[in-house]
Amino acid sequence: MNRRRFLGAAATAAASATIAPRRALADVVIRGKAEHVIMFWLGGGMGAIDTFDPKRKGDPAAKTPGAYYDSVETSVPGVRVCEHLARTAPLMDRITVVRSLHHDVIDEHAAASNRMHTGRPVSGTVVYPSIGSMIAHERGAAADGVPPYVVIGYPNVTRGPGFLGARHGYLYLTDTTQGPAGLARPENVAADRLRRRDALLATLRSSGPADADPGVRDYAEALDRSLKLSGPEFLSAFHVDEEPADLRASYGGEFGRRCLLARRLTERGVRFIEVSHNLNFLNGAGWDVHNGGILQQHALIREMDSALAALIVDLESRRRLDSTLIVVATEFGRPPEFDGGGGRGHQGTAFSCVLAGGGLRHQGAFGATDDLSKKIVADPVSVPDFFATIQAAVGVDYTKSLYDGDRPVPMTDGGIPIKALFG
Repeated sequence: MNRRRFLGAAATAAASATIAPRRALADVVIRGKAEHVIMFWLGGGMGAIDTFDPKRKGDPAAKTPGAYYDSVETSVPGVRVCEHLARTAPLMDRITVVRSLHHDVIDEHAAASNRMHTGRPVSGTVVYPSIGSMIAHERGAAADGVPPYVVIGYPNVTRGPGFLGARHGYLYLTDTTQGPAGLARPENVAADRLRRRDALLATLRSSGPADADPGVRDYAEALDRSLKLSGPEFLSAFHVDEEPADLRASYGGEFGRRCLLARRLTERGVRFIEVSHNLNFLNGAGWDVHNGGILQQHALIREMDSALAALIVDLESRRRLDSTLIVVATEFGRPPEFDGGGGRGHQGTAFSCVLAGGGLRHQGAFGATDDLSKKIVADPVSVPDFFATIQAAVGVDYTKSLYDGDRPVPMTDGGIPIKALFG
């Protein structure tokens, strides 16, 4: 055995020893049957106590900790949600709110966002891939001529492919009506002229050295993918106005339109789509509701409620809900206490994210917090566990390792899926 193989084997053994006790608890690898993931990203930090894990009412003026809104019953006995989730409440039997998520990032949005996209702390030596890139790497696109991974919202390194390389990155969308910028042929470029350009490019590329720089290869591969994505089948997904007017209205405004587009993209074969929901800043602060930002928080909740409920009903009517996992994720939660301006700070020790559809055995809620949604009292779920649940639902082996060169990197840092949601 040469030195390189020895070091690789030693690293693998060390990683295996670290996660072996948890792996033994997993029995066998769980593999769900979902084919697609649509993830709502609530940037800024959704407060569970004001949305999916409501508790007793508080009073900002009196500095009494508690919920900002009243709660309502749902279709699942014993599971209540905020009054502004009125359209989602009757659908909670298709949903599980994971109320016991936790991590150790509190006051840094970028670090927490990275944690909830990559499943790991920021590293000075490794750029880890995002959950979208990992699933794209493992499953690829579900059809030819489409990207496996699309981001509608805010592009940054936390959404990226990390050490997996550019080929497992995302297609970034800014326009829900015309598709990605630069894919469509300009009107002043005739088809014959475009073919001549393609032929010239092919000649130039074939005359280059076979061992081109990796960066050049990545660029060439990106160009090839762009040419494939300029076809009519993929671009037809952006004709959202073809949908019935009442359906479009049920999704709501611009965020809802992006969620409707996400549904259309899954039908073309896109595997993983992230849709950011803080695009319009309806309350001036997005989900980061410090001080006065909380005054219009209900507008964000209602907009998210409309889009989530419409997407669930729409997918179900098309018999695609079981094959599409919907994830509502955020970087951390908010504490029950009110700050000096009547808003809320940050809380990573207990917060909620949501899973819907995806062929899971839903139960309305999993895990529990105390009477102020501040401490976890039952079934804690780590970020690696949450990632393993998503990966298992879409048929990805969460027990394997990816490789950064010779270095093995576990898919989920030893995460174990929430078994109650499978079977």
